[in-house]
Amino acid sequence: MSDNTYFDQSRLREWALRFARFPSQQTHRFEMEPEVQNFLGGPVNEILTECGLPHVRDRMGNVIVDLGGPEGAPSLTLMAYAMTHPASRMERPFAGEVIDDGARLRGRGLSEQKGALTAAMAAVAAARDLPRNCQLSLIVTSAGETGRHDAAQVALETLGYMPDAAVIVVGTGSRLALANKGRIDIDITVRGKVAHSSTPWAGVDAITGARKVLDRVMALDVRGSEHPGLGHATLTATAIRSWPEATHTIQDEVRMTFDRRLLPGDDPDAAFDAVVDAARIGAPWQVEAARGPHMFPAEIKADGPMAQAIAAGCALMDVPAPEPFYSNGSLDAGLFHAAGSEAAMWGPGDMNLWHSNEESIGLDEIEAGARAYLGLIRSFGA
Repeated sequence: MSDNTYFDQSRLREWALRFARFPSQQTHRFEMEPEVQNFLGGPVNEILTECGLPHVRDRMGNVIVDLGGPEGAPSLTLMAYAMTHPASRMERPFAGEVIDDGARLRGRGLSEQKGALTAAMAAVAAARDLPRNCQLSLIVTSAGETGRHDAAQVALETLGYMPDAAVIVVGTGSRLALANKGRIDIDITVRGKVAHSSTPWAGVDAITGARKVLDRVMALDVRGSEHPGLGHATLTATAIRSWPEATHTIQDEVRMTFDRRLLPGDDPDAAFDAVVDAARIGAPWQVEAARGPHMFPAEIKADGPMAQAIAAGCALMDVPAPEPFYSNGSLDAGLFHAAGSEAAMWGPGDMNLWHSNEESIGLDEIEAGARAYLGLIRSFGA
Protein backbone atom coordinates (compact mmCIF):
# COMPACT_ATOMS: atom_id res chain seq x y z
CA MET A 1 0.00 0.00 0.00
CA SER A 2 1.42 3.38 -0.98
CA ASP A 3 1.99 6.25 1.42
CA ASN A 4 -0.67 8.17 -0.53
CA THR A 5 -3.19 5.53 0.54
CA TYR A 6 -2.26 5.86 4.20
CA PHE A 7 -2.40 9.64 3.94
CA ASP A 8 -5.80 9.66 2.26
CA GLN A 9 -8.00 11.90 4.39
CA SER A 10 -10.88 9.43 4.44
CA ARG A 11 -8.58 6.87 6.06
CA LEU A 12 -7.14 9.40 8.50
CA ARG A 13 -10.67 10.51 9.39
CA GLU A 14 -11.73 6.93 10.03
CA TRP A 15 -8.77 6.23 12.30
CA ALA A 16 -9.04 9.48 14.24
CA LEU A 17 -12.77 8.98 14.81
CA ARG A 18 -12.22 5.41 16.00
CA PHE A 19 -9.78 6.79 18.52
CA ALA A 20 -12.01 9.71 19.53
CA ARG A 21 -15.06 7.48 20.04
CA PHE A 22 -13.19 5.17 22.41
CA PRO A 23 -12.82 6.91 25.82
CA SER A 24 -9.37 6.63 27.42
CA GLN A 25 -9.57 9.23 30.17
CA GLN A 26 -7.21 9.86 33.05
CA THR A 27 -8.51 8.50 36.36
CA HIS A 28 -6.99 7.72 39.76
CA ARG A 29 -5.83 4.39 38.29
CA PHE A 30 -3.52 6.25 35.90
CA GLU A 31 -1.88 3.82 33.42
CA MET A 32 -3.86 0.86 34.75
CA GLU A 33 -7.23 2.50 34.02
CA PRO A 34 -9.26 -0.16 32.12
CA GLU A 35 -10.42 2.41 29.54
CA VAL A 36 -6.81 3.20 28.68
CA GLN A 37 -5.77 -0.44 28.55
CA ASN A 38 -8.79 -1.32 26.41
CA PHE A 39 -8.03 1.55 24.04
CA LEU A 40 -4.56 0.09 23.49
CA GLY A 41 -5.91 -3.43 23.12
CA GLY A 42 -8.83 -2.24 21.00
CA PRO A 43 -8.52 0.40 18.27
CA VAL A 44 -4.73 0.80 18.50
CA ASN A 45 -4.15 -2.95 18.23
CA GLU A 46 -6.79 -3.31 15.52
CA ILE A 47 -5.39 -0.60 13.25
CA LEU A 48 -1.82 -1.82 13.65
CA THR A 49 -2.99 -5.32 12.74
CA GLU A 50 -4.91 -4.00 9.72
CA CYS A 51 -1.69 -2.30 8.56
CA GLY A 52 0.38 -5.44 9.02
CA LEU A 53 2.57 -3.81 11.68
CA PRO A 54 3.98 -6.37 14.14
CA HIS A 55 3.61 -5.28 17.75
CA VAL A 56 3.81 -6.44 21.33
CA ARG A 57 2.45 -5.20 24.65
CA ASP A 58 4.42 -4.94 27.88
CA ARG A 59 3.50 -5.19 31.55
CA MET A 60 2.12 -1.63 31.60
CA GLY A 61 0.05 -2.21 28.48
CA ASN A 62 2.28 -0.11 26.22
CA VAL A 63 2.22 -1.09 22.54
CA ILE A 64 5.63 -1.40 20.87
CA VAL A 65 6.19 -1.65 17.11
CA ASP A 66 9.83 -2.37 16.25
CA LEU A 67 10.46 -2.38 12.51
CA GLY A 68 14.23 -2.56 12.85
CA GLY A 69 16.48 -1.29 10.10
CA PRO A 70 20.01 -1.55 8.73
CA GLU A 71 22.49 -3.00 11.20
CA GLY A 72 24.43 -0.25 12.94
CA ALA A 73 22.09 2.48 11.66
CA PRO A 74 20.95 5.23 14.04
CA SER A 75 17.64 4.60 15.75
CA LEU A 76 14.48 6.70 15.80
CA THR A 77 11.30 6.22 17.81
CA LEU A 78 7.96 7.94 17.69
CA MET A 79 6.41 7.90 21.19
CA ALA A 80 2.66 8.49 21.27
CA TYR A 81 0.07 8.39 24.05
CA ALA A 82 -3.23 6.66 24.81
CA MET A 83 -4.50 8.58 27.84
CA THR A 84 -6.45 11.81 27.51
CA HIS A 85 -7.63 14.53 29.85
CA PRO A 86 -10.99 13.68 31.48
CA ALA A 87 -14.19 14.68 29.72
CA SER A 88 -14.70 17.37 32.36
CA ARG A 89 -17.31 19.90 31.13
CA MET A 90 -16.94 19.08 27.44
CA GLU A 91 -20.30 18.15 25.91
CA ARG A 92 -20.38 14.96 23.81
CA PRO A 93 -16.65 14.40 24.38
CA PHE A 94 -16.63 10.92 22.84
CA ALA A 95 -19.12 11.39 20.01
CA GLY A 96 -16.32 11.80 17.48
CA GLU A 97 -18.02 14.51 15.47
CA VAL A 98 -17.18 15.79 11.99
CA ILE A 99 -17.57 19.58 11.99
CA ASP A 100 -16.86 22.64 9.83
CA ASP A 101 -18.21 21.02 6.66
CA GLY A 102 -15.99 17.99 7.12
CA ALA A 103 -12.76 19.91 7.64
CA ARG A 104 -12.35 19.24 11.37
CA LEU A 105 -12.93 16.47 13.87
CA ARG A 106 -14.17 17.15 17.40
CA GLY A 107 -13.55 14.99 20.47
CA ARG A 108 -11.60 14.71 23.69
CA GLY A 109 -7.88 14.18 23.11
CA LEU A 110 -7.84 14.95 19.37
CA SER A 111 -5.76 18.12 19.64
CA GLU A 112 -3.43 16.69 22.27
CA GLN A 113 -2.86 12.95 21.85
CA LYS A 114 -5.15 11.24 19.36
CA GLY A 115 -4.75 13.41 16.28
CA ALA A 116 -0.97 13.16 16.50
CA LEU A 117 -1.25 9.43 17.21
CA THR A 118 -3.24 9.04 13.99
CA ALA A 119 -0.53 10.86 12.05
CA ALA A 120 2.28 8.81 13.60
CA MET A 121 0.59 5.48 12.89
CA ALA A 122 -0.04 6.49 9.28
CA ALA A 123 3.60 7.51 8.85
CA VAL A 124 4.99 4.29 10.32
CA ALA A 125 2.57 2.20 8.26
CA ALA A 126 3.67 4.04 5.12
CA ALA A 127 7.34 3.54 6.05
CA ARG A 128 7.06 -0.18 6.73
CA ASP A 129 8.20 -1.35 3.30
CA LEU A 130 10.28 1.67 2.30
CA PRO A 131 14.09 1.60 2.32
CA ARG A 132 15.36 3.39 5.43
CA ASN A 133 18.64 4.61 6.83
CA CYS A 134 17.48 4.18 10.43
CA GLN A 135 16.11 1.65 12.85
CA LEU A 136 12.47 2.59 13.40
CA SER A 137 10.06 2.00 16.25
CA LEU A 138 6.67 3.30 17.32
CA ILE A 139 5.62 3.23 20.97
CA VAL A 140 2.08 3.99 22.14
CA THR A 141 2.23 4.29 25.91
CA SER A 142 -0.51 3.95 28.50
CA ALA A 143 0.41 7.42 29.78
CA GLY A 144 -0.52 10.83 28.45
CA GLU A 145 -1.66 12.75 31.52
CA THR A 146 0.28 11.16 34.38
CA GLY A 147 3.22 13.54 34.78
CA ARG A 148 5.78 10.76 35.22
CA HIS A 149 8.15 8.65 33.14
CA ASP A 150 7.00 5.23 34.42
CA ALA A 151 5.25 3.98 31.27
CA ALA A 152 7.99 5.25 28.96
CA GLN A 153 10.68 3.56 31.05
CA VAL A 154 8.93 0.19 30.87
CA ALA A 155 8.33 0.56 27.13
CA LEU A 156 12.00 1.28 26.50
CA GLU A 157 12.98 -1.74 28.59
CA THR A 158 10.73 -3.83 26.35
CA LEU A 159 12.17 -2.25 23.21
CA GLY A 160 15.58 -3.29 24.50
CA TYR A 161 17.63 -0.23 23.58
CA MET A 162 17.67 3.55 23.97
CA PRO A 163 16.89 5.21 20.62
CA ASP A 164 19.27 7.88 19.36
CA ALA A 165 16.35 10.24 18.79
CA ALA A 166 12.69 10.36 19.73
CA VAL A 167 9.68 12.39 18.71
CA ILE A 168 7.20 12.95 21.53
CA VAL A 169 4.01 12.63 19.52
CA VAL A 170 1.61 15.25 20.88
CA GLY A 171 -0.10 18.26 19.38
CA THR A 172 2.15 21.31 19.31
CA GLY A 173 0.54 23.22 16.48
CA SER A 174 3.14 21.41 14.33
CA ARG A 175 5.89 23.42 16.05
CA LEU A 176 9.11 21.81 17.29
CA ALA A 177 9.90 22.13 21.01
CA LEU A 178 13.60 22.94 21.31
CA ALA A 179 13.41 22.62 25.09
CA ASN A 180 10.98 21.88 27.88
CA LYS A 181 11.16 22.18 31.63
CA GLY A 182 11.41 19.22 33.94
CA ARG A 183 9.56 18.84 37.21
CA ILE A 184 9.82 17.33 40.64
CA ASP A 185 6.76 17.03 42.88
CA ILE A 186 7.47 17.41 46.59
CA ASP A 187 4.95 16.17 49.15
CA ILE A 188 5.03 17.80 52.59
CA THR A 189 3.04 16.47 55.55
CA VAL A 190 2.53 18.59 58.67
CA ARG A 191 1.36 16.76 61.79
CA GLY A 192 -0.16 18.25 64.93
CA LYS A 193 -2.52 17.02 67.64
CA VAL A 194 -6.27 16.61 67.29
CA ALA A 195 -8.68 18.36 69.67
CA HIS A 196 -12.22 19.72 69.73
CA SER A 197 -12.39 23.18 68.23
CA SER A 198 -14.03 24.52 71.39
CA THR A 199 -10.74 23.90 73.19
CA PRO A 200 -8.07 24.71 70.59
CA TRP A 201 -5.39 25.02 73.29
CA ALA A 202 -5.72 21.28 73.89
CA GLY A 203 -4.45 20.49 70.40
CA VAL A 204 -1.75 21.44 67.92
CA ASP A 205 -3.34 22.90 64.80
CA ALA A 206 -1.76 21.34 61.72
CA ILE A 207 -3.39 24.03 59.56
CA THR A 208 -1.46 26.74 61.39
CA GLY A 209 1.73 24.75 60.88
CA ALA A 210 0.93 24.23 57.21
CA ARG A 211 0.45 27.97 56.76
CA LYS A 212 3.91 28.55 58.19
CA VAL A 213 5.37 25.91 55.87
CA LEU A 214 3.58 27.40 52.88
CA ASP A 215 4.87 30.88 53.67
CA ARG A 216 8.44 29.68 54.10
CA VAL A 217 8.51 27.46 51.03
CA MET A 218 6.91 30.04 48.76
CA ALA A 219 9.48 32.61 49.93
CA LEU A 220 12.25 30.53 48.34
CA ASP A 221 14.01 32.26 45.46
CA VAL A 222 14.18 29.76 42.59
CA ARG A 223 15.12 32.38 40.00
CA GLY A 224 18.86 31.93 40.34
CA SER A 225 19.35 30.90 36.73
CA GLU A 226 17.58 31.77 33.50
CA HIS A 227 17.21 29.87 30.24
CA PRO A 228 17.05 31.96 27.03
CA GLY A 229 13.89 30.19 25.90
CA LEU A 230 12.34 28.86 29.08
CA GLY A 231 13.00 31.74 31.44
CA HIS A 232 13.22 30.98 35.15
CA ALA A 233 12.37 27.91 37.18
CA THR A 234 9.12 28.08 39.14
CA LEU A 235 7.77 26.76 42.43
CA THR A 236 4.01 26.36 42.90
CA ALA A 237 1.75 24.83 45.55
CA THR A 238 -0.63 22.52 43.71
CA ALA A 239 -2.55 20.66 46.41
CA ILE A 240 -3.52 20.94 50.07
CA ARG A 241 -5.75 18.73 52.19
CA SER A 242 -6.34 18.24 55.91
CA TRP A 243 -7.59 15.52 58.27
CA PRO A 244 -9.57 14.30 60.11
CA GLU A 245 -12.56 15.02 57.91
CA ALA A 246 -14.85 15.97 60.76
CA THR A 247 -16.62 19.11 61.91
CA HIS A 248 -15.45 21.24 64.84
CA THR A 249 -12.10 19.49 64.98
CA ILE A 250 -8.58 20.84 65.25
CA GLN A 251 -6.81 19.19 62.32
CA ASP A 252 -3.85 16.98 63.13
CA GLU A 253 -2.59 16.39 59.57
CA VAL A 254 -2.15 18.55 56.49
CA ARG A 255 -0.63 17.34 53.23
CA MET A 256 0.65 19.72 50.59
CA THR A 257 2.22 19.16 47.19
CA PHE A 258 4.67 21.56 45.57
CA ASP A 259 5.51 21.60 41.86
CA ARG A 260 9.13 22.62 41.29
CA ARG A 261 9.91 23.15 37.61
CA LEU A 262 13.46 22.40 36.50
CA LEU A 263 15.56 24.00 33.79
CA PRO A 264 18.02 21.98 31.70
CA GLY A 265 21.05 21.53 33.94
CA ASP A 266 19.18 21.97 37.25
CA ASP A 267 19.95 19.51 40.05
CA PRO A 268 16.69 17.87 41.21
CA ASP A 269 18.30 16.79 44.50
CA ALA A 270 19.26 20.36 45.34
CA ALA A 271 15.76 21.57 44.43
CA PHE A 272 14.20 18.97 46.72
CA ASP A 273 16.57 19.70 49.59
CA ALA A 274 15.87 23.45 49.43
CA VAL A 275 12.13 22.89 49.84
CA VAL A 276 12.65 20.39 52.65
CA ASP A 277 14.94 22.79 54.52
CA ALA A 278 12.42 25.62 54.18
CA ALA A 279 9.63 23.39 55.49
CA ARG A 280 11.39 22.69 58.80
CA ILE A 281 9.29 24.78 61.19
CA GLY A 282 10.12 22.85 64.36
CA ALA A 283 8.01 22.11 67.45
CA PRO A 284 5.20 21.69 68.21
CA TRP A 285 4.68 20.33 64.68
CA GLN A 286 6.27 17.37 62.95
CA VAL A 287 7.06 17.81 59.28
CA GLU A 288 7.76 15.01 56.81
CA ALA A 289 8.84 15.30 53.18
CA ALA A 290 8.70 12.83 50.31
CA ARG A 291 9.58 12.90 46.63
CA GLY A 292 6.71 12.65 44.20
CA PRO A 293 6.99 12.01 40.46
CA HIS A 294 10.05 13.46 38.73
CA MET A 295 10.40 14.31 35.04
CA PHE A 296 13.67 15.39 33.47
CA PRO A 297 14.02 18.59 31.42
CA ALA A 298 15.05 18.34 27.77
CA GLU A 299 16.79 20.44 25.16
CA ILE A 300 17.95 20.00 21.57
CA LYS A 301 19.97 22.37 19.41
CA ALA A 302 18.16 24.32 16.72
CA ASP A 303 20.89 23.27 14.27
CA GLY A 304 21.48 19.82 15.75
CA PRO A 305 21.07 16.45 14.02
CA MET A 306 17.42 15.94 14.97
CA ALA A 307 16.27 19.42 13.99
CA GLN A 308 18.19 19.16 10.71
CA ALA A 309 16.65 15.77 9.93
CA ILE A 310 13.16 17.14 10.62
CA ALA A 311 13.75 20.13 8.34
CA ALA A 312 15.14 17.89 5.59
CA GLY A 313 12.22 15.50 5.93
CA CYS A 314 9.66 18.28 5.69
CA ALA A 315 11.36 19.57 2.55
CA LEU A 316 11.34 16.05 1.12
CA MET A 317 7.58 15.74 1.70
CA ASP A 318 6.80 19.32 0.64
CA VAL A 319 5.38 20.39 4.01
CA PRO A 320 6.45 23.50 5.93
CA ALA A 321 9.36 23.08 8.33
CA PRO A 322 8.21 23.46 11.95
CA GLU A 323 8.60 26.73 13.80
CA PRO A 324 10.60 26.36 17.03
CA PHE A 325 9.17 27.03 20.47
CA TYR A 326 9.85 26.34 24.16
CA SER A 327 7.53 24.54 26.57
CA ASN A 328 7.04 25.02 30.29
CA GLY A 329 5.46 21.58 30.44
CA SER A 330 7.23 18.36 31.36
CA LEU A 331 7.28 15.54 28.82
CA ASP A 332 8.99 12.20 28.23
CA ALA A 333 11.55 14.00 26.07
CA GLY A 334 13.51 14.52 29.27
CA LEU A 335 13.89 10.78 29.81
CA PHE A 336 15.69 10.46 26.47
CA HIS A 337 17.70 13.63 27.11
CA ALA A 338 18.92 12.26 30.46
CA ALA A 339 20.19 9.16 28.63
CA GLY A 340 22.11 11.23 26.09
CA SER A 341 19.60 11.01 23.23
CA GLU A 342 17.85 13.79 21.34
CA ALA A 343 14.11 14.14 21.86
CA ALA A 344 11.46 16.79 21.34
CA MET A 345 7.71 17.07 21.22
CA TRP A 346 6.30 17.76 17.77
CA GLY A 347 2.96 17.04 16.19
CA PRO A 348 -0.34 18.21 14.71
CA GLY A 349 -2.95 19.69 17.04
CA ASP A 350 -3.48 23.12 18.58
CA MET A 351 -2.10 23.32 22.14
CA ASN A 352 -4.63 26.06 22.90
CA LEU A 353 -7.38 23.45 22.54
CA TRP A 354 -5.86 20.95 24.98
CA HIS A 355 -8.34 20.18 27.80
CA SER A 356 -10.82 22.67 26.34
CA ASN A 357 -14.57 22.20 25.99
CA GLU A 358 -14.28 22.39 22.19
CA GLU A 359 -11.25 20.20 21.49
CA SER A 360 -10.82 19.50 17.78
CA ILE A 361 -8.28 19.09 14.99
CA GLY A 362 -8.25 19.74 11.26
CA LEU A 363 -7.91 16.84 8.83
CA ASP A 364 -5.36 18.90 6.92
CA GLU A 365 -3.30 19.12 10.13
CA ILE A 366 -3.32 15.34 10.58
CA GLU A 367 -2.36 14.72 6.95
CA ALA A 368 0.48 17.26 7.06
CA GLY A 369 1.66 15.75 10.34
CA ALA A 370 1.72 12.25 8.86
CA ARG A 371 3.70 13.44 5.85
CA ALA A 372 6.14 15.33 8.08
CA TYR A 373 6.70 12.27 10.29
CA LEU A 374 7.35 10.12 7.21
CA GLY A 375 9.76 12.74 5.94
CA LEU A 376 11.73 12.52 9.18
CA ILE A 377 11.78 8.72 8.97
CA ARG A 378 13.13 8.89 5.42
CA SER A 379 15.75 11.56 6.17
CA PHE A 380 16.96 10.35 9.57
CA GLY A 381 20.39 8.76 9.27
CA ALA A 382 20.76 9.71 5.61
